[in-house]
Amino acid sequence: MNLTELFCDVDDFCKQFIPYWHQQLLDNGTVRRTRQTHLSTSEIMSIVIHFHHSRYREFKAYYKQYVTVHLRAAFPKLVSYERFVALTPRILVPLTAFLQTRYGSCTSISFIDSTSLTVCHNKRFSQHKVLKGGAKRGKTTMGWFFGFKLHLVVNDCGDLLACQLTPGNVDDCKPVPYLAQKL
Repeated sequence: MNLTELFCDVDDFCKQFIPYWHQQLLDNGTVRRTRQTHLSTSEIMSIVIHFHHSRYREFKAYYKQYVTVHLRAAFPKLVSYERFVALTPRILVPLTAFLQTRYGSCTSISFIDSTSLTVCHNKRFSQHKVLKGGAKRGKTTMGWFFGFKLHLVVNDCGDLLACQLTPGNVDDCKPVPYLAQKL
């Protein structure tokens, strides 16, 4: 999928989802600032998704070496890398919802696996405060880690069928019933 097709797909989704999402949010009485950014939600999501289709392993290198050099014409109001990273929390809910709409269809063969998502180095997990309530210490075949596990189900064509994020200490067999419900 090229960048233009990806952006059109994401933008069409955002035009429908974001007004509905804002309508469903509960109001707690405080004034919320929703300042406009130079990049739209669709543009931020497109860059993040395009990164996963690229051959880059690190997002910083992808953004500084590829996006700012080769995609400046596609994104004329591009922001600095630091500002882009600060904007990414805004897309968590829309990106998750977009992923949910892109599940493939179940074929005769499905594969399930999990991978660790490390939050910090294993030696510093006791000092880590940002995700202290959610991230846990777990073990994989590669050793101990502190963070989360991402459990995925894909079909034989490589299409995503289901996914779940759990703390690192959750056994790989626990989310299987939930993941298999949708198959």
